[in-house]
Amino acid sequence: MSESAVQIIARGPRFIAETAAEALDADPMLEGATYSILEEDEDRGIWRIDAFPTTDEEAEGVEATLKAHDGLSVTVEKLADADWLAMSLSGLPPVRAGRFFVYGAHDQGRVPRNTVNLKIDAGAAFGTGHHGTTVGCLQAFDELLKRERFERVLDVGCGTGILAIAAAKSGSKVAVGTDIDAPSVRIANENAKLNMADARFVHASGLNDRKVRGQGPYDLVFANILAPPLVSLSQDIKEALHIGGVAILSGLLRTQERRVTAAYLSRGFVLERRIHRDAWSALVLRRMG
Repeated sequence: MSESAVQIIARGPRFIAETAAEALDADPMLEGATYSILEEDEDRGIWRIDAFPTTDEEAEGVEATLKAHDGLSVTVEKLADADWLAMSLSGLPPVRAGRFFVYGAHDQGRVPRNTVNLKIDAGAAFGTGHHGTTVGCLQAFDELLKRERFERVLDVGCGTGILAIAAAKSGSKVAVGTDIDAPSVRIANENAKLNMADARFVHASGLNDRKVRGQGPYDLVFANILAPPLVSLSQDIKEALHIGGVAILSGLLRTQERRVTAAYLSRGFVLERRIHRDAWSALVLRRMG
């Protein structure tokens, strides 16, 4: 963790902001950097990037990358010495995505009766359900569930475990999540217990890990990660699915859709749907061969 926690904020036109976000994704030294991008002022056409680096080196890299893009106004603000993540989550409203209702402990009394309710506390893991990528995945899943069922589901890069938990609570008999980050796996398993969901999360470095491969082939694979690993994992995700299985991919910007889609089309997938939330995209692809 950085000696002094900071938030880096960049504002500018959409094209420049998205280009800067792509640069953050493309830098291997910033692979774990956490940031969001959204439209701040529709009338003025201003988009905003908020980054929360966890080390001094990461903070320097993010700041330098953003400042390298002319047209962005970049500021660095120190965060108070407090559990700022928990504080920020306490102010987040619940999220509805189709049949799914995502909420935190502070919204315990606002839970509907006719929804699949997911109580998610992030801790140190990504995926509260508020980010456009997670909402897009849940929306895509909800639409698919209207016409088919998925007995075996894999969540690659599970974070808080929200997607595998959603699958388990929607009737999937096998719901497995995997992450290269051990704290995320611990948090995901805690969230599964909290939701009384029969989902299991394992610490694994790839889809070829026996704990992952042994439960396949899968009917559905979630991968809410980043565009570069989505491309590099395209063959592994194909092999994890049976023919006719579905991949729901997110963690990518709209500007990265073509690159990611092309990688999967070349491996025998067909694109069934795109979902856009802010600058983010979720893709629904089906393995045909």
